[in-house]
Amino acid sequence: MRHRVAHRKLGRVTEHRIAMLRGQAQALIRHERIETTVPRAKELRPFVERLITVAKRGISEGGRTTKALNARRLVAQDLQDKAVVTKLFDTIAPRFQARPGGYTRILRVGFRRGDSAEVAQIELVGSEYNPNLEAETAQTDTAAPVKGVGGRLKAAASRLRGKKTEAATDAAVEGKTKKGAPKGARAKKKTEDE
Repeated sequence: MRHRVAHRKLGRVTEHRIAMLRGQAQALIRHERIETTVPRAKELRPFVERLITVAKRGISEGGRTTKALNARRLVAQDLQDKAVVTKLFDTIAPRFQARPGGYTRILRVGFRRGDSAEVAQIELVGSEYNPNLEAETAQTDTAAPVKGVGGRLKAAASRLRGKKTEAATDAAVEGKTKKGAPKGARAKKKTEDE
């Protein structure tokens, strides 16, 4: 019987399991969102939330006190990257200062293709992280308002294909003639015929 047995083994020995959790916690704090299997995400959640709580206690005491230094050292035992520790203390812990817990969210995504393992996305709550934010703001600034149903359909299709801008699609259309050959190749053929 498994009475009072708290954690999953995840098919690994203890050292490997702890190393995996540390690596995933580091990636989660760095990127604020990662994709993994559901059991790993459920094991990662308390691991990361404990680190955030220690960081919150450290910053609540003030920046240069002994407790703040001790909190940094406790977190640095699990997170080897100094940049990730700095991000945790400077941006993430102050964001959750008023929140009593529940810093992560697990969203089930689907099933992995190779082994049908259930995949989940674990992210920090209230994360404003968007990897395409710069491209989206540039696209909205340069894009002209689309008129009519056809224009809206073309814009939706281009977004689905990979978020190409109208300038890129116009340049691709201008680069080809009616038969589909590039302008340069057609001009070259005309000069050879003459």
